Amino acid sequence: MQLALVKTQGGVLVPLTEADKALLDKKRIGTVLEAHFKVTRNPKFHRKYFALLNLGFDYWNPKGGTVSPQERNLLSRFAGELAKWGGEQQTLQDLANGFLDVMAQKRASLEVEKSFEAYRKWVAMEAGFFKIVVFPNGAVKKEAKSISFAKMDDNEFAELYRASFTVIWNHILHKYFESEDDAEKAVNQLLGFA
Repeated sequence: MQLALVKTQGGVLVPLTEADKALLDKKRIGTVLEAHFKVTRNPKFHRKYFALLNLGFDYWNPKGGTVSPQERNLLSRFAGELAKWGGEQQTLQDLANGFLDVMAQKRASLEVEKSFEAYRKWVAMEAGFFKIVVFPNGAVKKEAKSISFAKMDDNEFAELYRASFTVIWNHILHKYFESEDDAEKAVNQLLGFA
């Protein structure tokens, strides 16, 4: 049984929610319960984080056919390395750009799905909250860290919120809001509706 309790001013522990109260009401008076206490994150801050994610997600419009800056950079660096071994730098860069243009055209025909879960993980990874995993075939990939109550304290969660806000602002919200303060007000307004 998992139970959330709040310490009151008188030092008494009381159930946090009606569900927690219902769990306690099922126990007879005089029942001894053993507990291992852990301070949890502020649930309002958790809701605010998801209000931020939802705001960015609502304004984001995925588009197919793009070549990521990472792909463009990798191919450009590869062309530069090839030029060191012999070959005309500009010719190799032109070939790389032509290849990327063809790849972008092929991707333009792909149907793109807007997925909140993929978006949420992308935000966390862009904010620097990821781990590196290796697959049996040797492929290495970034994977978003968990943001569950059990995995992060308030300070780490505050860092995640700030870094995520910066990511969402830089990639999406700056096109729709005059300032970061205006975007933050929109997050707080969404939080008020929740």
